[in-house]
Amino acid sequence: MWLLFLAVAVAAAVISCVRVCRAASVPLPGDAASHPPGPREPDGATLYETAFLAGGPDRVADVTLVSMARQRRLLLAHTGWATVVDPVGRDAVECAVLAAIGPGGQHRIPAVREGLARTATLRSLADGLVATGLTPSATGRSGVDAAIRQVRAATLLILLAAAAAVWSGPQGLGTGLLLAWFALPLVLTTGTWAMARVEARPSVRWATTAGEHLLRRAAARVTPDGGGHRAEGHDPLTALALHGPRTLADPTLRAALHSSGA
Repeated sequence: MWLLFLAVAVAAAVISCVRVCRAASVPLPGDAASHPPGPREPDGATLYETAFLAGGPDRVADVTLVSMARQRRLLLAHTGWATVVDPVGRDAVECAVLAAIGPGGQHRIPAVREGLARTATLRSLADGLVATGLTPSATGRSGVDAAIRQVRAATLLILLAAAAAVWSGPQGLGTGLLLAWFALPLVLTTGTWAMARVEARPSVRWATTAGEHLLRRAAARVTPDGGGHRAEGHDPLTALALHGPRTLADPTLRAALHSSGA
């Protein structure tokens, strides 16, 4: 009976790992070696495009919220709430953020991020980056995410199969030897899972090779300064777009973006 559990564990490991490898090997726009870095140079990328490539829709929302807060058109509380002061957006993304906050003029920041991600404005921004080969399509991202979930589920299945094999194994077969057989597929899945997690970090999730090239060029203009970053000759929002809320000098803004808003 234990051989049946081992066969299930091996099959789950092989199938899930093969799927991860296949999903990771699918060429994405901008990833081919013969493809140029893209028509835009770093100085030609908008702040919103840089934010999207570095952190996706959530980073775009954070950049917009902080930009409006610095202009005193929004209030961001350390508890994670955004309050509208000036209800007039100066560009399409600001209008989308105000719409996500809603007519009440106040909303939790996590909910604002979610609302902005569903808007046509963000879809248009993403589509433009996909068209220029700077970000992978939603289909490509979802395929890799699904493959990672499958290898994670296979890891759990192997552990359950090993436990079942120990429970039903023959008396003459030592527990250590039996578990050693299951260690092989377990090492395969956990190793693949670990590598996939590294490769699926945010900068890879939202940017193709061409997009990462653009981000590196932009990051070269942002130098560390103490505990955060400051932009040389650029608005500090560039540092926020590239590296996230940890670059903010204002502790209230950092707390607001890190808070759940509950």
